[in-house]
Amino acid sequence: MSQIFGPRSLYEEEHEQLREMVHDFVEQNVRPHVERWEREGRVDRKLFTQAAEAGILGLGIPEEYGGGGSDDFRFNAVVGEELSRHPVSDGVANIPLANDVVIPYFTDLTNDEQKQRWLPGIAAGESLVAVAMTEPGAGSDLAGIRTSAVRDGDDYVVDGSKTFISNGQDADLVVTVVRTGPDPHRGLSLLVIPADSPGFSRGRLLEKIGLHTQGTSELAFEGVRVPAANLLGPEGSGFASLMRNLPQERVSIAAAAVAASEGVLERTLEYVKQRHAFGQPIGSFQNTRFELADMVTAVRATRAYMDACLVQHNAGRLSAEDAAGAKFLATEQYVDVVDRCLQLYGGYGYMREYRIARDYEDARVTTIYGGTTEIMKEIVGRGLGL
Repeated sequence: MSQIFGPRSLYEEEHEQLREMVHDFVEQNVRPHVERWEREGRVDRKLFTQAAEAGILGLGIPEEYGGGGSDDFRFNAVVGEELSRHPVSDGVANIPLANDVVIPYFTDLTNDEQKQRWLPGIAAGESLVAVAMTEPGAGSDLAGIRTSAVRDGDDYVVDGSKTFISNGQDADLVVTVVRTGPDPHRGLSLLVIPADSPGFSRGRLLEKIGLHTQGTSELAFEGVRVPAANLLGPEGSGFASLMRNLPQERVSIAAAAVAASEGVLERTLEYVKQRHAFGQPIGSFQNTRFELADMVTAVRATRAYMDACLVQHNAGRLSAEDAAGAKFLATEQYVDVVDRCLQLYGGYGYMREYRIARDYEDARVTTIYGGTTEIMKEIVGRGLGL
């Protein structure tokens, strides 16, 4: 438990036990490899089977299919928080992505036959998953999606392209947003496309500012025949399904951002106690004390709001507006905290051998993915009747 941020009433003993397990998992299975993974731009596939064996992958998958069988999102939050707080967090970002963002499509929108076909492999970490929404010409505006799926007998024929797809280089099953009709929203559907389908191809491994191990990729579909049995829900229900899952995605991102901010502040506090300038620790300067006091207090306040959102989400009552508000508040704060803490490191903060430099790289995208800050504010503003 952090001495800076103190105990929380949100979690029970079993949640904190899982937190310790996640920390040990990172030390054993991630830390030894993370430098290589950053160079290669992706993690080893065996990380997912190891995560499954450790019980931190597929928490919400029913036990009959090999998953954790939990409907308590606090377990998901613990995994995401601990991975984000850990100094080598970039190496495991794909695990909460799978748990909180992608797997719910396979558990909540599938029929019995689809569950039997897909969930055991996902729960075992053998079938890697991704969701493909963003296109070169359509990001936050889902109505602009152009990738088409035309019904042809018992199949759909898919043509189009996607970009910025996390885990796209390795995913075996891709939940793909496709256009099956002309209506901007009711014309969208979700198809699960196996990566070994003829006509499916992966583009280049995208070079990003940060989050170097996520295997972010372009995907292309050229006459890909996908069985209609791979449709998630009724045809035309894709937009509603996406809207249903977005609050969880956003509260997951927000929870991770708060935990990451806490980790940055904890590491910075240790640094300013040890680093000397002008014959004294830089933490003894009034400016340093004031900066850290300001940031720690602000993150404590955001943590309280975040925990309230997690309680609401666990009870099935989290609104789209609160999820959006938590997302932009926590991620904008994360970017601010990293920027100000890097300044306290001085020149060393700009060296990638220090985690703060990598935090600086990783933080920036959090205000973009999962819905930009501007879109989040629009959602909150509309909820005010404006």
